Amino acid sequence: MEFYPVLLSRIQFGFTISFHIIFPSLTIGLASWLAVVEGLWLKTGNVLYKDIYKLWVKIFAVTFGMGVVSGVVMSYQFGTNWSGFSDKMGNVLGPLLAFEVLTAFFLEASFLGIMIFGWGRVTPRMHFAATLTVAVGTVISAFWILSANSWMQTPAGFEISDLGIFHPLSWLEIIFNPSFPYRLMHMVTAAYLTTAFFVGGVGAWYLLKNQFVQQARITLGMAMLMALFVAPVQIFLGDQHGLNTLEYQPAKIAAIEGLWETEKGAPLILFGWPSEMQEKTKYAITIPKFASLILTHDMNGEVKGLKNWPKDERPPVLIPFWCFRIMVGIGLLMALTGLMALWLYIRGTLFTKKWFQIWCILMAPSGFIAILSGWFVTEVGRQPYIVYGLMKTIEAASPILGQQVFLSLLAFIIVYFFVFGAGIYYIMSLIRKGPASTAGDIYGSKGIKVHPSIIAIEGKSHA
Repeated sequence: MEFYPVLLSRIQFGFTISFHIIFPSLTIGLASWLAVVEGLWLKTGNVLYKDIYKLWVKIFAVTFGMGVVSGVVMSYQFGTNWSGFSDKMGNVLGPLLAFEVLTAFFLEASFLGIMIFGWGRVTPRMHFAATLTVAVGTVISAFWILSANSWMQTPAGFEISDLGIFHPLSWLEIIFNPSFPYRLMHMVTAAYLTTAFFVGGVGAWYLLKNQFVQQARITLGMAMLMALFVAPVQIFLGDQHGLNTLEYQPAKIAAIEGLWETEKGAPLILFGWPSEMQEKTKYAITIPKFASLILTHDMNGEVKGLKNWPKDERPPVLIPFWCFRIMVGIGLLMALTGLMALWLYIRGTLFTKKWFQIWCILMAPSGFIAILSGWFVTEVGRQPYIVYGLMKTIEAASPILGQQVFLSLLAFIIVYFFVFGAGIYYIMSLIRKGPASTAGDIYGSKGIKVHPSIIAIEGKSHA
């Protein structure tokens, strides 16, 4: 059996990072949503918000833990599988990753304990401050990680020594590289939408089963507000990100669009099958001139095709082409879901239509699928480079045997299946158990009290 160490190392890193990204994409959104929920509880005294918080903070804690564990594994791979990359780029990327730990991870880890165990031990407002701090920490973490990844896509602010070592010249240019603002906004918004649809799907499931009805109405309602207002914003951000990618990584755009020839008034290929051997997209269903309109905002604008680059400089086409369409399709479905929710709300049937509850349940994992698809577009579309235009992936790999990478990849698959399978099973168990009633838990501190009518309503929801 022939082993290919570079390909296997790419598969191994892709496998571990695909597992990892699922958890931060949920914790970023959950932390901010929990802050909103607790703020509403402080403002209104409605114990339903507290019920929701106490359930989802447990899910947040488990997800946060799995995200940390899966992230540590990736750090080791920089040394084991990608020593060439670490050697050449360590002066630039090492500090960015260290900043993430110092400014974000410690902040999150320090106040997470108060979020989970602080009820009754600190004042409600102190507990709320801890939740806000964790929420800010998750966004700061995304800031540094996306800055590092964006620099690999659009490197800036460095110099290269005679030995090929990268040295920083301007940290402002490194951190705020040309693609960073677009990637940060696009990713954080994606995390919020991912959380909204996951949480909304759980709320819809409760409504369908006629359980925890009052809490489920709040949960689903808040999720649909996010879908209505944020999904269209995400589509706009995606368009801006695409324009930035066209400027700095036009080969990636050509692969995404499945375009082989450079042409003015390029058609938008809705669906097709890109063939790298034949250098054309077969069975293409197109809209004339629409690709030029979207990418250049001019129906006769020029879009470069893949033949503009030598074959060894082109990214793979099939994965970016189809993953992009999956991501965009899910984004449109999210926006459509928000409009459906608005229509049902106006008719007074948002929480009673079973077909819509089933739809929301089906849409619950959609955010995770969209984020993974977008990540595949970003990373596969960057090939054959690991640092775009400067260092090829094959140059970054460690001099190790393919058999070793294969065995470690197999071990990762087995261990991840059991460890993270157990974590996901526990999360699903928490969801099945549902929010526990805290109607009798009167929080007297700082004047936060529960109105008797609220207790009565909450009691009926569990009847």
